[in-house]
Amino acid sequence: MAIPVIDFSTLNGDKRDETMALLHEACQKWGCFLIENHEIEGKLMEKVKKVINDYYEDNLKESFYQSEIAKRLEKKQDTCDIDWESSFFIWHRPTSNIRKIPNLSEELCKTMDEYIGKLVELAEKLSEVMSENLGLEKEYIKKAFSGSNGPAMGTKVAKYPECPYPELVRGLREHTDAGGIILLLQDDKVPGLEFFKDGKWIEIPPSKNNAIFVNTGDQIEVLSNGLYKSVVHRVMPDKNGSRLSIASFYNPIGEAIISPAPKLLYPSNYRYGDYLELYGKTKFGDKGPRFESIKDKANGN
Repeated sequence: MAIPVIDFSTLNGDKRDETMALLHEACQKWGCFLIENHEIEGKLMEKVKKVINDYYEDNLKESFYQSEIAKRLEKKQDTCDIDWESSFFIWHRPTSNIRKIPNLSEELCKTMDEYIGKLVELAEKLSEVMSENLGLEKEYIKKAFSGSNGPAMGTKVAKYPECPYPELVRGLREHTDAGGIILLLQDDKVPGLEFFKDGKWIEIPPSKNNAIFVNTGDQIEVLSNGLYKSVVHRVMPDKNGSRLSIASFYNPIGEAIISPAPKLLYPSNYRYGDYLELYGKTKFGDKGPRFESIKDKANGN
């Protein structure tokens, strides 16, 4: 099964309706998709991967293989509660902590800041077209995530090192993502990411031509009243390769109050007699406006 591929360049052309429909279906049935032609320069993305790989090699690799995680796996002890990964987290919005993380070079900081600036623009555009597909105002998701300081943006930088016993451990255990829209710049050679769909684990191949892999988190499922899904995924380690993952999270700010969009809720707490009366007048029309009218009446409008 091939995951959906969204050509972002067609959102401004004659194929917009077709692309919007494909995106809607991907959010409903998959909870993940690839974005191509997103207008983030490939040269910048390659530089991001290089500076992160260099940082791992110089600062994290040796300590990882000396860690308790590596020792437990070497002794073939119980590994059900550990992940075979070396990772750290960078906050970008509303405030950045990137220059407080030990040993990050100024080149890495500047490169990440430039990349995240472009990625925030892409995430906001995605939130707009997703809102539109849900029948909501264009900035609904952004406003719902914002609180008083705008949506949050952070990046989990991870390496999944070469693993001597990949059959005994997960790179990252099965989970859904807590937040909103996740944009992943991943390895272009080493596989490992898998998503669960229709009772099967689907392998996500390494990304070519700097395509960005996107999945939706729990808050999108809540906001959409279940129309869009957050999907279970995991990372499997590799015996012969070290996989890079740069996952950026476009999330609600901590103070944001999250609930399903009222427009997407069915009416509730209404008298059936009121519904029958309205039904008698609108039986041969679309049921959507009827539901909205009942919601308004139940809410005292």
